Amino acid sequence: MLEHEPWIRLGCFACVLLVMMLWECWAPRRPQQIGRLGRWPHNLLLVVINTLLLRLFFPLAAVGAAILASEHGWGLFNLLSIPFWLTLVLSLLVLDLLIYLQHRLFHAQPWLWRLHRVHHADLEFDVTTGLRFHPFEIVLSMMIKLAAVSLLGVPALAVLVFEVLLNASSMFNHGNVKLPKRLDAVLRLILVTPDMHRVHHSVIPHETDSNFGFNLPWWDRLFGTYQSQPKAGQLGMTIGLTQFRTPAEQRLLQLLLQPFRRK
Repeated sequence: MLEHEPWIRLGCFACVLLVMMLWECWAPRRPQQIGRLGRWPHNLLLVVINTLLLRLFFPLAAVGAAILASEHGWGLFNLLSIPFWLTLVLSLLVLDLLIYLQHRLFHAQPWLWRLHRVHHADLEFDVTTGLRFHPFEIVLSMMIKLAAVSLLGVPALAVLVFEVLLNASSMFNHGNVKLPKRLDAVLRLILVTPDMHRVHHSVIPHETDSNFGFNLPWWDRLFGTYQSQPKAGQLGMTIGLTQFRTPAEQRLLQLLLQPFRRK
């Protein structure tokens, strides 16, 4: 698997993206006021820029850091004598908790929020929102992940599985897709659903500061940041921020410059 890591990532990404796009067309949760042509090209161009940037500065990425840690015996899991399957499960749980804590940090620190608000300034909520992150945030997140993988001694397979799952779940839980209420209620016990995460993209600040999880919903419940529904309801809530609400702000150049603007 590790030998074909780039193709595994690309294949999973393309399949999930295509499925979510078709699902959104077939069963949308909310009507969209801004057409896809006004948003999707710019959001997807950010994905291309971020991918090229990571491959340029981190050619081996977190998987490479895991292999290096294993070869040198670095990190907690490389010092413990526990079965590989247990190491794999614990690694996935710890990495998911790390993403939750990192997400909260990017909301709490003003200079980090300037980077992360590019993601929240999307005026609609769909699969491409889950891919829309500023390049500086992506680089910083990778550096945090490299440090965590090295300190914990996470196996390379666990890193690959986690990153594929994280990418897929981000596209899923940002999807503008309709799920039956009973199915949503069951799924959100083990997985962050679109209705659950959509609350996090509300224009109301205390709703924005809730439901930080990407994969697992347990951390929000455990740390008291879980909110089941937005105050205005899924169809009545306003998506985005009070700032950057013109269609022009959704263009690629504006997204790249947004963290450096005072507006």
